[in-house]
Amino acid sequence: MRTLPLLAGFAFISVTAGSRRPAKRHYSTHNYYVLEHDPSHGVSVEDAANALGAEVIEPAGELKNHWLLRSQISDNVLDALHDLKVTGRRKRDARILATSIKSLDAQTPRQRHKRGVLPVKRATIAAHDGQSLARNVAERFGINDPLFPEQWHLVNDDHPEHMMNVTPVWEMGFTGEGVISALVDDGLEYESEDLAENFDAAGSHDFNDHVDLPKPRLWDDHHGTRCAGQIAAVKNGACGIGVAYKSKVAGIRILSGAISDVDEATAMNFGYQKTSIYSCSWGPPDDGRSMDAPSHLIQKAIVNGIQNGRGGKGSIFVFASGNGAFYGDQCNFDGYTNSIYSVTVGAIDHKGVQPYYSEGCAANMVVAYSSGEDKNKAIVTTDMGKNACTHVHGGTSAAAPNAVGVFALALSARPELSWRDIQHLAVKTAQLVNAGDKDWQLTAGGQPFSYKYGFGKLDAYEFVKAAQKWTLVKPQAWVEMSAVQLNNGTMTVNGTTSGGIQINKSGVRSSMEIMEGDLKGHNFETLEHVTVTVWISHSVRGDVEVEIVSPNGIPSVLASKRPSDRDPNGFQGWRFMSVKHWGENPVGNWTIQVSDQGKEDRVGHFIGWKMSLWGSAIDASKATTYQLSFADRMGFPPPHPSELATLSPPTATQTKSYAKPTVVSTHIVDLEAETPTISLTTPTATISPSVEPSAGFGTWTFNDGFADAILHMLRQTWVLAILGGFVIFAIAGGATLIYRRRVSRESRGEYTAVADEEAVLMRSTGAEGSTTNLGRQDRHERGDDEGDDDAGDEHAPQGSLLNNGYAVEFHSGFLEDDENTGTPRYHDEPPHRTDGADSV
Repeated sequence: MRTLPLLAGFAFISVTAGSRRPAKRHYSTHNYYVLEHDPSHGVSVEDAANALGAEVIEPAGELKNHWLLRSQISDNVLDALHDLKVTGRRKRDARILATSIKSLDAQTPRQRHKRGVLPVKRATIAAHDGQSLARNVAERFGINDPLFPEQWHLVNDDHPEHMMNVTPVWEMGFTGEGVISALVDDGLEYESEDLAENFDAAGSHDFNDHVDLPKPRLWDDHHGTRCAGQIAAVKNGACGIGVAYKSKVAGIRILSGAISDVDEATAMNFGYQKTSIYSCSWGPPDDGRSMDAPSHLIQKAIVNGIQNGRGGKGSIFVFASGNGAFYGDQCNFDGYTNSIYSVTVGAIDHKGVQPYYSEGCAANMVVAYSSGEDKNKAIVTTDMGKNACTHVHGGTSAAAPNAVGVFALALSARPELSWRDIQHLAVKTAQLVNAGDKDWQLTAGGQPFSYKYGFGKLDAYEFVKAAQKWTLVKPQAWVEMSAVQLNNGTMTVNGTTSGGIQINKSGVRSSMEIMEGDLKGHNFETLEHVTVTVWISHSVRGDVEVEIVSPNGIPSVLASKRPSDRDPNGFQGWRFMSVKHWGENPVGNWTIQVSDQGKEDRVGHFIGWKMSLWGSAIDASKATTYQLSFADRMGFPPPHPSELATLSPPTATQTKSYAKPTVVSTHIVDLEAETPTISLTTPTATISPSVEPSAGFGTWTFNDGFADAILHMLRQTWVLAILGGFVIFAIAGGATLIYRRRVSRESRGEYTAVADEEAVLMRSTGAEGSTTNLGRQDRHERGDDEGDDDAGDEHAPQGSLLNNGYAVEFHSGFLEDDENTGTPRYHDEPPHRTDGADSV
């Protein structure tokens, strides 16, 4: 039995050992605000707060000159600020006070959710005793963990070419020592025999219950613990071993209740001088219709992390790409995964195939191993409890921590690597996987890239070996081009539009030229990320497709059709991102194409766009520090920088919810299909490239995974038989109903029926075409699905409907793997099929 000598000291964590401990919030009695203060006017933050009728509580995390205020629930601080500005037009003192308040952001607690999962059938595989490779590794390294032979992502006896390839790194003597990774999640079981020795209390905090230690308190708070076990489970503990088993893990609990933006911002910087990596296996609902991004305050924290974390080397943010591929979702509709500051990680299974759930997009950087079609090949890791284990962890939630473990190994070998060095190494060392997949294309530099797999799979040995000899990159440089306005198009901050060019099926094109002087004038040497911000109005957002083509003829599909996305608000300054042009010469004409793949009566207009290039500086001594702007969120055309001083960023939405990306869905049609997941319905007309992609990497054709699934199911004769029976039953039932109603009328006389209240409530509460975001509900409203590990039994999810032979949750399939208690819950594994394909 492993002793837990560290636990006794957990209650005496020094404030100086980590980040400042936030004060407890009291949202039932107080309103909270974040004030950005300008001290240059000689007004103290206390005086500014008093003028608003509020009190200063504490600094807002690690953000300079940002302060958390609170007032009584009955006070209206925003009205007080408005009155202060009005008075300031006449009185100098009031004007000075008002100008010392750069921005004021009301804080509303909102739920950040764990990502859900999608349907999968359970495969039965023949028993096999071939544990020789795992046994040899265990003997060589003295590993006695009982479940190590089942950790195929570390040692894969069935498919040795498909594993994280960590054992050669261990052989080199690198095990993650000296590196701390934080699990921004639902808590961490720090008393587990697998994690207690590697738990970092100083870098941990519970932002849900506002206590120091991130103890999992809810019955389904196991997600963070499972991810932590993948990274840093000790050798010879209760279950298996972590990728970087001598590294430390901290727990930052934000997913177990509603928190405010200031708490999330603080969480993303918590302990950021000692914590190197932030593992984030969550995001907006993976339902194929949601589109959400971090608020301006949270973006400030992320930028602060990459600029100032780890003594200026930068915090490393790792995000799971998402589990919504089955629903036609794409990771470029997630403002966390499409950020240039994130390493976005998709999933592949034990055979190197993209699982049905793993979202593709142009922002995908790499993939790592996780669960797939075969439930016997999920991720084995630590679970909630002192010596508990699980065999059913998975999804992109599990892919991301595997990547975090590799990065921890690299940092133990080269602590001086910056956040951008990590991204460069990921791009340069990624290994081609499933080479026959037609989704692969060559970049201008001749490197394969896929929307499914990014640049390929992470290989720990190749990554660490390259890191040892890596020349550190120069500081970041960027070029932000002026916005292009189409046909006098305008869009207000509320989304009201005028002008623009109507979009059609064949698409509207617009080009901008990047000249050599643009690069030199911005001290810009080599390209890394490309971001494209668009303003597009449309009554059904999912009908819109967006693509950018480089001067070398290399296309990046930024958005393909999303049939479930019926949001009527279009794209109001939404920023897409692509890593596909990494290392490409950006000089020349960049062409954007926006097309409308919906019905003719659903109209949209292309209002305008802008593009930015991000990369390395020519002269490191002339590098400048990037200042985050909110101009793109203030309508179109964006206000001039000189105007921003008088404006405040728009208030964040009040319906945001984030979900844990665990296991999700490969195509039902063919799990090893070679068709691309991200493509255009109407392919772009040929644009003469200056670099011809090599033969062997086919172009993509449209393949909507969900539509294909339906067509495939309809081809099955048994489905047709069921449908036929249903039609006959409906006709018979209708005839019976008519007859009974006629008899009833004859016996009771005529009457006027009122709408049944329950039937009305069952309809969508949104207007026609609006986003019915069922995923954005309280966490306790999710449906249940699987039995526990020991029971090995599965049953249809409660509160579910039968959709194409699958049990699909009402709330986007947010599922988990615990024993059924009759309480709705999440799941870390895909739900089962109900067409008899599952073994039950």
